[in-house]
Amino acid sequence: MNYQQDLLTFACTLYNLGTGGRETAAGSVVCHHSYQEKKMDLIGNSSHAIGALPLWAWITFYAVVLIMLVIDLKSFGKKGQHEVSVKEALKMSALWIAVSFVFCYLIYEFYPVDSHEKAMEFLAGYLIEKSLSMDNLFVFLMLFSFFGIERKYQHEVLFWGIFGALVLRSVFIFAGAAMVERFEWVLGLFGIFLLYTGAKMFGHNDNETADPSQNVIVKLFKRFFPVSHQMHGDKFFIKEGGRRLATPLFITLIVIETTDVAFAVDSIPAVFSVSRDPFIVLTSNIFAILGLRALYFALAAVAKYFTYLKYGLGVILIFVGIKMLLAMDEYINMLLGWAGIDYVMPHVKVPTEWSLCFIFGTLLLSMGLSVAVSKKRGG
Repeated sequence: MNYQQDLLTFACTLYNLGTGGRETAAGSVVCHHSYQEKKMDLIGNSSHAIGALPLWAWITFYAVVLIMLVIDLKSFGKKGQHEVSVKEALKMSALWIAVSFVFCYLIYEFYPVDSHEKAMEFLAGYLIEKSLSMDNLFVFLMLFSFFGIERKYQHEVLFWGIFGALVLRSVFIFAGAAMVERFEWVLGLFGIFLLYTGAKMFGHNDNETADPSQNVIVKLFKRFFPVSHQMHGDKFFIKEGGRRLATPLFITLIVIETTDVAFAVDSIPAVFSVSRDPFIVLTSNIFAILGLRALYFALAAVAKYFTYLKYGLGVILIFVGIKMLLAMDEYINMLLGWAGIDYVMPHVKVPTEWSLCFIFGTLLLSMGLSVAVSKKRGG
């Protein structure tokens, strides 16, 4: 449109006059370049950037995360000598959620590209990861019960479990982002996998529990390292008869770490359904995990009120799987053409705001139904 070009030229002329520049026929180019240069000055040199953010932003984020982990460890009292109460856990959970919302606001205000959309993507990713984490916590509850870990020592295992999860999630997300950037069709495989895991939620039997002691990694560890059969307080390792032995507390930590790897296989592809920005995927995962320890002690006391949560999670996983496949219309149409099927799949983009509302509404419905049924049964 000519009027659009005229407006652009006029705006660039004002910019050049205001900055002492020359008004030329190529003013629009000069203006555009000047704007890009100023933007790069703000976000850093693109050769030292990962995604839309410079390397220093990533380093700063990880430094802040480490500081918050130390604060979290200190907040629950002295090592191995403090039993976390439900009231204390609820306060810490509220604090972590508040910190996450503050970070979301910072994305909204300062993210260099599509800040409003990125903030919505962060919220959707955070909600997905938080809801999946809630289901995972009930597995942790079963593991602590199986290994006979006293409540006052559980927070120590959870702390190091979460620390390991942060490292593993970071590796998985960077690898996943690199894979998606190079092979976009991989998102289609993620979508199919999420449909499978979502459907599997409805067929899962709570009475079918695997023996944690038969964990492959645990069996491999025991083959090369002696293990004590008795608890020794909050110690992961002890010396006995001149030998260094691992305690059941450390075996529990191994099982939790390997279990989290299995959880990550579900949660990370699910977050990629709402954002392909590695920073948004990573930060939404990490902020959801950071409050996991406090959330565990809060949920442990009310586990019976979350009977239908897994069904809600199944619906959410199926939803994000379909959403991911809808965005793969180009590849699906290519496959249909190769198969000789005369059908063109339309491109359907589900707005992030709609995804956020659907995920939040499904969680509220499943949790509300769980509470209502539990009260009706006299729970």
